[in-house]
Amino acid sequence: MAVVYLSLGSNLGNRKEMLSKAIKEIISNGNILIASSSLYETEPIQIDGFHEAFYNQVIKIETHKSPLQLLEIIHQIELKQGRIRDGKISSRTIDIDILFYDNKIINSEELKIPHPRLHTRNFVLIPLMEIDAYFVHPKFNKTIEELYDECKDTSEIIILDHD
Repeated sequence: MAVVYLSLGSNLGNRKEMLSKAIKEIISNGNILIASSSLYETEPIQIDGFHEAFYNQVIKIETHKSPLQLLEIIHQIELKQGRIRDGKISSRTIDIDILFYDNKIINSEELKIPHPRLHTRNFVLIPLMEIDAYFVHPKFNKTIEELYDECKDTSEIIILDHD
């Protein structure tokens, strides 16, 4: 089985419920939940045009699915929860990104693993560090904690709770 880290975010509707539903859907598709971070509220990134605060969370799962099979499941979950993928940056009911898939490096048109911007975003690094601070990024050969220490993101991240 592969070990996978997923980032989840929502800034529309009942954000906590959206994240909870997405995690249940991920598990119901034959994946095993190993760990989940606390829930965080994140101020929107102004350059991206978001106005509503996000709830963010990172989970660690084990899966028998290939990276592309997992991506298809994620897209189905997002669609089921009302996510519209129109190529524009906009608010969303749910956003699920594959951060890491074992130590694989994938750079295809459909999928890039590790996620190409995870090291620049505290809303990913902080919850990821909570569940696995010593995981080593396969491209940068640095731990999540080291990436966090080097991150220039100054956005406010507020811990809400841990389910």
